[in-house]
Amino acid sequence: QVQLVESGGGLVQPGGSLRLSCAASGYTYSTYYMGWFRQAPGKEREGVAAIDSDGNTKYADSVKGRFTISQDNAKNTLYLQMNTLKPEDTAMYYCAAEGKYISWWARLLPTAYKSWGQGTQVTVSS
Repeated sequence: QVQLVESGGGLVQPGGSLRLSCAASGYTYSTYYMGWFRQAPGKEREGVAAIDSDGNTKYADSVKGRFTISQDNAKNTLYLQMNTLKPEDTAMYYCAAEGKYISWWARLLPTAYKSWGQGTQVTVSS
């Protein structure tokens, strides 16, 4: 069973940066899909960025050019580098993983992923 543990959240001023990490264990997939999602109070969970085992990435329009998803296979860790943070980026951030095929158009859909971490809070405020 896949286990995911996020870390790296916190309070940051607008324009600042944070790097989130997601430590993964229990993986047996040779091909996999991982993603970062976020959920603000009163809003639905939304996809932020996704990456597959070949290194292909996809981003939500709202974070393109500011966020970068990456992975360190040796450490079984997924990252989300967040730059030029805005107050509207405030949310609980979750990482997710899936071993079955996810089509390109579905890679930012929360319903496409089966395994989830517990989340890490990101607050952007002055």
